[in-house]
Amino acid sequence: MPTVNDTARHGTTVLRASRLFDGETASPVDNPVVILEGTTIAGIGCAADLRHGETVVDFPGATLIPGLIDPHVHLAFDASSDPVKSLAERDDDAVVAAMRIAATTALRAGITTIRDLGDRDFLSLALRGAADLPTIVAAGPPLTTVEGHCHFLGGEVAHRPAELRAAVRAHVERGVDVVKIMASGGTMTPGSLQEQTQFDREALRAAVSEAHRHGIPVTAHAHGHRAVLDAIEAGVDGVEHVTFWATEGVDTPGRELVERIVSQRVALGATAGVLPRTDSVMPAPVSQRMPAIIANFAALYAAGAVIVAGTDAGIGPYKPHDVLPYAQDRLAAFGMDPVTILRSMTSVAAGVCGLGHRKGRLRAGYDADVVVVQGDPIADLAALHRVVAVYSRGTRVDPGSRTTA
Repeated sequence: MPTVNDTARHGTTVLRASRLFDGETASPVDNPVVILEGTTIAGIGCAADLRHGETVVDFPGATLIPGLIDPHVHLAFDASSDPVKSLAERDDDAVVAAMRIAATTALRAGITTIRDLGDRDFLSLALRGAADLPTIVAAGPPLTTVEGHCHFLGGEVAHRPAELRAAVRAHVERGVDVVKIMASGGTMTPGSLQEQTQFDREALRAAVSEAHRHGIPVTAHAHGHRAVLDAIEAGVDGVEHVTFWATEGVDTPGRELVERIVSQRVALGATAGVLPRTDSVMPAPVSQRMPAIIANFAALYAAGAVIVAGTDAGIGPYKPHDVLPYAQDRLAAFGMDPVTILRSMTSVAAGVCGLGHRKGRLRAGYDADVVVVQGDPIADLAALHRVVAVYSRGTRVDPGSRTTA
């Protein structure tokens, strides 16, 4: 790995702090320096390696960590009490303006990469690459049945394999990074029920095989037990929510299904992260089922499942676009220790988003996404709420004001 002395030169930014978490290693590095050159991390070393007179940005008492990654957001939803109504009332220009604000809100909280898993009419694709926004991985409108869950986003498709293959090809031609498919219903769409399936296994398998033929991953929105099972059998790369929602409560996944999830390394997006003291605005059916949902995730984690915090940011006032740091409490309830939680929000999430080769780690050659937090997040995860500075692809971002309860 390049050292400070053989890498640093005029025009670079050298960050110095009390410690560093690199996205993987359990023990933090003391007195580190990270060298940013353009949009890339040029090298990592120790403060003792610095030359006399080198320009350094000092963060005493702070920790350098990789930029956080939220694998499930909705930039088009404004985190209001009725985001679907708000979206319907806006034209495309107004929606894009609101999406930019949402993405900026995330970035100021240290979330340097987001995966948008459902926009309207592919609007998020045009925001990719914007220098003042997080890195965006985009799915476009999720594929759903006619009048199915989130049909108003523009992804309706007939429930037949041929039509699903055509819809996937159309998404690929538009340039999506991932295909999202609604394997079950959801609460945001009248007439759609979370416990009911939307596509059968054959249809899901057709969508997955077509996407994979083009080198595009697929993640499935799936709540009910049957929807989760069908998605796994169809070969999806990820499943969102995974609540095992039932009409009168929550089902418990069988041992065989758990083993399939673990052996296939299917990424599970836990809908973690809510503002504190917002129970009154969360849908009552969700609050009532939460203990059983947490118990299922704890069992999945203990079995070795890949779990990340996909917040579903934007779907209500309890889930603003900077809510990811609050997901730590839910991940801890699953049994994760602080280092595992930090990995889940950085290096593991990067892999889930298809960016593990350049995101989620502080390593030479990786994107210069660095968050500076006051304190030691391994000793106290509350440090994630104390953001001192954010560097997104090498550019410093003002943390500004944060959403709080």
